[in-house]
Amino acid sequence: MENHIFTAIIDWLAFTVPQATVEEMSAVVGGDWFETTTGFRGYPTCWLTNQGRHGVGKLGTGAHRNNKEVHVDLSAGIVSTWDEAKIRSVLAWIFTREGHITRMDVALDDREMLVSIAQVKQAVGAGQAVTRSQKFQVIAGSSLRDGTSTGDTLYFGSRESQTMLRVYDKRLELEQKGREEAQDYGVRWELELKKDRAQACAKALLTLEPDDWREFLVGILRSYVDFRETTHDAEPWEKYRAPLLSWWASLTEGFKRCRLVVEKVQQTLDDVCQWLGQSISAMLALAYCRRGESFLRELIYAGSKKWKARHLAMLNEGRSKRPYVLRPI
Repeated sequence: MENHIFTAIIDWLAFTVPQATVEEMSAVVGGDWFETTTGFRGYPTCWLTNQGRHGVGKLGTGAHRNNKEVHVDLSAGIVSTWDEAKIRSVLAWIFTREGHITRMDVALDDREMLVSIAQVKQAVGAGQAVTRSQKFQVIAGSSLRDGTSTGDTLYFGSRESQTMLRVYDKRLELEQKGREEAQDYGVRWELELKKDRAQACAKALLTLEPDDWREFLVGILRSYVDFRETTHDAEPWEKYRAPLLSWWASLTEGFKRCRLVVEKVQQTLDDVCQWLGQSISAMLALAYCRRGESFLRELIYAGSKKWKARHLAMLNEGRSKRPYVLRPI
């Protein structure tokens, strides 16, 4: 039986394929991709896609060492909308092309906030965190606009290691951003896997049945950190044999029964405008200077012919008047 208090999301995916075209990759991943004037991660050619709210994909290619190699980074706004079948098909394509995963983030969500950030901090302070990590830090977040607290983020491990765990209040983070879906979230336990660990995790997900993914992912989490009835002064063997803290046993058992979420990400007009300003404003300015205003108007009119239902929905946000229609010059 599904437990909707706990959910899992594949939150980030990055991979490199030694030989592929942008067209082949986009057919597998999806989305409309366009070339930019800047490079990406050392690759001289960069392509971008924007899907859903905050869903950005970047592709680098054209490296001198291998002109056909492509590297792709896909953010949470894209990957979190994939169902299990889509995840498996993308991973299968990558491995068929002899590619490798360079990063995979897995987010386990305690949506009812059964365990608080304060409980986790207290356990770490009491020496009850049994972990392979050599580093723990707490980063206090706040809004640059008004100084309002956005909560603490707990980090186990470092960005340079192949495994890092972040624990933070996802609900509070989304509330500060004014997101309507904030109440659907709680405390997030987010594993960032890189290089060999990301590759191993991806291969396991591809070979396991989807119903077994949850227990496997919780196993990765618990192999990295456990919370047990122990102290700082206990011997290592005593720590690993100590009983689990009751809240940790309940939480991880819930995660084992969680469901993999396919997020319904709704893009807004504000998202589109922000993305335009950040991503292609320089290219628009270049086109305007070299081709003039009439060229941009022609592009805009041609683009309006490609509107789909989601574009029309954004166009008419908050409008009670008749739909706006672009006309040729």
